[in-house]
Amino acid sequence: MDKNFKELGIKENICKALDIRGIVKPTEVQEKTIVPALEGKNIIAQSQTGTGKTLAYVLPMMEKINYDNKELQGLVLAPTHELTMQIHNTILDLKKDANISCNAASLVGSGNITRQIEKLKSKPQIATGSSGRVVDLIKRKKLKVHNVKFLVIDEFDKLLDKDNINDIKFIIKSLDNKVQIIMVSATTDEKTLDMAKSLMSEAEIIKVSSSDLTINSNITHEFFLCDPRKKVEFLRKVVHWERAKKTLVFVNNNYDVELTLDKLKYHNINCDSICGNISKEDRKNAIEGFRRGKVNVLIASDVGARGLDIKGITHVVNLDMPKSEKDYVHRAGRVARGENTGKCISLVVPKELSLIEKYEKIFNVKITEKVLYKGQILDYED
Repeated sequence: MDKNFKELGIKENICKALDIRGIVKPTEVQEKTIVPALEGKNIIAQSQTGTGKTLAYVLPMMEKINYDNKELQGLVLAPTHELTMQIHNTILDLKKDANISCNAASLVGSGNITRQIEKLKSKPQIATGSSGRVVDLIKRKKLKVHNVKFLVIDEFDKLLDKDNINDIKFIIKSLDNKVQIIMVSATTDEKTLDMAKSLMSEAEIIKVSSSDLTINSNITHEFFLCDPRKKVEFLRKVVHWERAKKTLVFVNNNYDVELTLDKLKYHNINCDSICGNISKEDRKNAIEGFRRGKVNVLIASDVGARGLDIKGITHVVNLDMPKSEKDYVHRAGRVARGENTGKCISLVVPKELSLIEKYEKIFNVKITEKVLYKGQILDYED
């Protein structure tokens, strides 16, 4: 990769806006996506978490919007409130720093629909939202999408599942048949990829890594062999020894999320949690506290952490081993964003040792065994 954003076709004012934020060199997915996107091609792009997929579609979208036309032209769909707002905020930051006169709206299911309808009266040219809320607004005839020329489906592996596919099909059917469609995700499978292809014509497939199970080489992997009853005790000692500033802890079910939270709070650990059954308001507060550093440890299930994108996470701890290779990729990918380094620590019971060996082979990484001895973390010695 040796091209800069200007050479990819991005205007000077947007390049300067990127420069303000220290973004001067396109990532691989950005370099491979921006040019065909500017050419109007339909795209299905797969690239691991933290590789810059958002800018890969936001930049060409902002280039192609006609800002003299006060109609909705760009529509971005995402599966979670957090991801939707992150995309929306990226657009707001760019338009401010690039001095672009552009109206943008966020249309998430957790938001007040009356306020959103009022916001739509300002005629946004770009809207970011959840598929359910967008469908609702279209059916109410409050969101006019006939002039949309740029549709993005972020995390399409989630939005094309059985719970969301009907909404996606309705939205696409509501748009002009010449709409340009871009779908991006960190992971996918053949069935979902075939579904994505069926929703557009002549899609260009972009796959950055040779495997969707590639892990950032800046991540250090470690594991501790421990008694399942003492995992939380291990967690407390590891967090203390590592002096971890921002730790994301994964467990496999909602009950254990709350149980772990209660145990850590009992020991005065500054922590909070997110899981699939938490209220949207509590979820929002927990994530914001973690993002701002008011909370040092955030406990999550895989569902609860979907779409979570917080800078500065230094450690990921698997209190429970992930159920699949795909989940290990998603979890580990929360650290070492971009050029940063990070650590992924797994607490395993004896029967899970085979998983360590399996993941080492699949990901081509070394997962080093560590031991706790008198409050210190040491390398394991046979």
